Amino acid sequence: MLRVWMLMAVQAVVVGGEAEQSLSSKQGSLPCTRGFTQEEYIIEMEPELAKGQAVCNVSFLDCGGGTVWFQVEDKHDFSVNEDGGVYALHHLNLRGKEKAVLVYAHDLHTKQVWKARIHLRVHPSNSTQTEVKPSDATLTQQVPEILFPWRSVVVRGDGTLRRVKRDWVIPPINVPENSRGQFPEDLVRIRSDRDKNRMLRYSVTGPGADQPPTGIFIINPISGQLSVTKPLDREHISNFHLRAHAVDLNGNQVENPIDIVINVIDQNDNRPEFTHSIFNGSVPEGSKPGSFVMTVTSVDKDDPKTANGMLRYKILSQNPQSPSSNMFTINNKTGDIITVAAGLDREKVTQYTLIIQATDMEGNPTYGLSNTATTVIRITDVNDNAPEFTTETFFGEVHENRVNVIVANLTVTDKDQPHTPAWSAVYRIIAGDPTGRFSIPTDPTTNEGLLTVVKPIDYESTRSFMLTVEAENEVTLVRGIHLPRQSTATVSVRILDLNESPEFRPNPKSMRLEEGLSAGSMLTTFTAQDPDRYMRQSIRYSKMYDPANWLEINPANGQISTIAILDRESPYIKNNHYNVTFMASDNGTPPASGTGTLQIYLTDINDNAPHVFPPEVEMCERPEPNALNLTASDPDLSPNAGPFAFELANRPSDVRRNWTLHRLNGEHAQLRLRIGFLASGLYEVPITITDSGNLPMSNTSYLRVKVCQCDHHGDCVDMERIIAAGLGTGAIIAILICIIILLVLVLLFVMWMKRRDKERQAKQLLIDPEDDVRDNILKYDEEGGGEEDQDYDLSQLQQPDALEPECVKVGIRRLDERPLHHDHQYPLRSAAPHPGDIGDFIHEGLKAADNDPTAPPYDSLLVFDYEGSGSTAGSLSSLHSSSSCGDQDYDYLGDWGPRFRKLADLYGGGDD
Repeated sequence: MLRVWMLMAVQAVVVGGEAEQSLSSKQGSLPCTRGFTQEEYIIEMEPELAKGQAVCNVSFLDCGGGTVWFQVEDKHDFSVNEDGGVYALHHLNLRGKEKAVLVYAHDLHTKQVWKARIHLRVHPSNSTQTEVKPSDATLTQQVPEILFPWRSVVVRGDGTLRRVKRDWVIPPINVPENSRGQFPEDLVRIRSDRDKNRMLRYSVTGPGADQPPTGIFIINPISGQLSVTKPLDREHISNFHLRAHAVDLNGNQVENPIDIVINVIDQNDNRPEFTHSIFNGSVPEGSKPGSFVMTVTSVDKDDPKTANGMLRYKILSQNPQSPSSNMFTINNKTGDIITVAAGLDREKVTQYTLIIQATDMEGNPTYGLSNTATTVIRITDVNDNAPEFTTETFFGEVHENRVNVIVANLTVTDKDQPHTPAWSAVYRIIAGDPTGRFSIPTDPTTNEGLLTVVKPIDYESTRSFMLTVEAENEVTLVRGIHLPRQSTATVSVRILDLNESPEFRPNPKSMRLEEGLSAGSMLTTFTAQDPDRYMRQSIRYSKMYDPANWLEINPANGQISTIAILDRESPYIKNNHYNVTFMASDNGTPPASGTGTLQIYLTDINDNAPHVFPPEVEMCERPEPNALNLTASDPDLSPNAGPFAFELANRPSDVRRNWTLHRLNGEHAQLRLRIGFLASGLYEVPITITDSGNLPMSNTSYLRVKVCQCDHHGDCVDMERIIAAGLGTGAIIAILICIIILLVLVLLFVMWMKRRDKERQAKQLLIDPEDDVRDNILKYDEEGGGEEDQDYDLSQLQQPDALEPECVKVGIRRLDERPLHHDHQYPLRSAAPHPGDIGDFIHEGLKAADNDPTAPPYDSLLVFDYEGSGSTAGSLSSLHSSSSCGDQDYDYLGDWGPRFRKLADLYGGGDD
């Protein structure tokens, strides 16, 4: 463990003093000279140096000239980093000897070299002698001591004195990590020069002492001995900042606190760790030596400013070792992998696998810790192989006049990576196709060239083609690669003859004719030519499309003649044109046919007489105004149409007596009524119209005038007009028929409903009392009853005089009632005389029932329910209020039980 005698260090460095200010001012005026600030360093230190322990820092003044590279002469025991820090590579013992270390500084640009010498001496044992107590002598000799800063006297400007405490910089205390010594382990002694006069108490504060992580550092409050309680880990905490305090026994501060920095000295206790277990990189094939491939990285948790964290890389193995075992190298400091040999060929080796090792201690195999990772370098493809045709000559054939037909498949081979631009072929015809009748698209899957016909080829003009085809890649070849002979090929294409269709020339054929040409007239000759000049074939003609059936064609020579009169006013004429389509067929195998169109333009002649328009008009009986505007309709064209001449016919004689016709202009005339009133009806007025043709044509046409009664607006109101303006007769008849059918359906529905009600009533009468569900539901306290309870025989109320005179029953029985006993004879209740009103009849019946001692104490017209045959009480329908057939028998009440037996005695009129 390194023990630094801190007292000498403290006395050696003064910050802010006058001496320092004077030195800085002097240095500022001197010119800058590159080199070490000191050529000789004398370092007094512990006799034992630990592995990785810092010895000192050499400082270099570069004056802006660029960085320099440091190197130590004794590379076996010491190393120097890029900042000038000198470290021990292993444990060293300096007892009884002085160690000299020579450090060089190299300027890589100017090749200039500077050197500095470091003298390492063991510190004398009495270098920190102070006035101490005998009991502390041993402690003082083993542990460095830190004194609180001393005070000095300064003379002010006014001549007075002032005590000033100077601020000294306390060098940090270095403690190696992972110490295996006995704990607590002493680090340094803190003391004040005032402890000679009084008893003091010492303490430390800060992280590691009284702040988390607490308890790492402790201090003896009496002796001021600062100790560490456990091993330190630089990777966890690299340094600690503590403050030392000195107080008297009363707790009064006697010294200003001083800062103590404890640096944890790094030990090589961590292996390098790669950022990835497998690194993936790539490099194009054919790359030159020195081409960058990729970078591998690793980290070391140890101090990167010491050799413990300085990593070096190297390649352990390469697989495969083709074409050389050293195709790659690695920068031992940066981890950059570059190529060192030529011959990378993807077609031979697609990838390389490298095992990379990282070692700390600047790659020292003896003391350094190592780790490995795998690097996979993929060789990417470049276009260093041209496509080559599989044969020098390809053959194909195609029928004439065929388009978008594949003639031949052109195949090539390419050693580059499939389905990449360096592999995909592009085909080009460089000779043999001046008119551009062929193209060669590429099949993206097979890389074949598909020779395709894009323009029709005539066998009679060209029977074969000899094409020269070239194949290239989508991307250009790399430099130094020349096209092989197999990159061009010849394609022989043979054209096959077909029976082509005859062709009409010209097509369409136009001609101008005057309408009215008579049937049988010769018009023209319309013939077709056979393109097959090398075939002896005959042509026959036929008519395909003649909408008016006006023409015919000679099947042998194509002469066209008329078979009907050509009429320009025919509905088949469009814009004075008439089109007829003919077909020409040869006798080849198979036969071929072609069509041609004959366009006939018909000129107009005056062959149509004019007619009055409109042909029918309406007029009121008393027209006002009494004028009708007319014009003429002539299908001919000008000048064979208007202007027209209008005139009333002479016959019948009443025409000119009732009407007058005035010509307004060459196109219109006005018809007026001479008389003031004309009876309703339909009148026909003959009008003669003459056109203006070279040979004028006249025609007498009848104008139908419908005279009708009109309202105050001048509109016809008679039924005929309403029918004409609204619905027609057929529509009205259809509506009436629909109404009749609807009424019949309604009537049938009503009849069906009545029949259904009768069937339901009949079905109710057929219900057996044993199955009557009403036997189980008895409601005696319901006044109104249900629908079935209201099914009374109202005939007794409506016709009370129709009752039998001998036996009148005031009680009403339900229609579906089935009595279980024979009718009994009850005392006859006097029947009320027939009143004139049903209400009086009901009141008379009620009065008779109230006065009848044999009647039950309820309204005789109210029937509650029918008990059914399953009831032990029997049927209540056998109880009647009165009977004319004899005395009523109540003996059957004795069968109902002891309670009804007394009732039978009361009403039976027994001996009692």
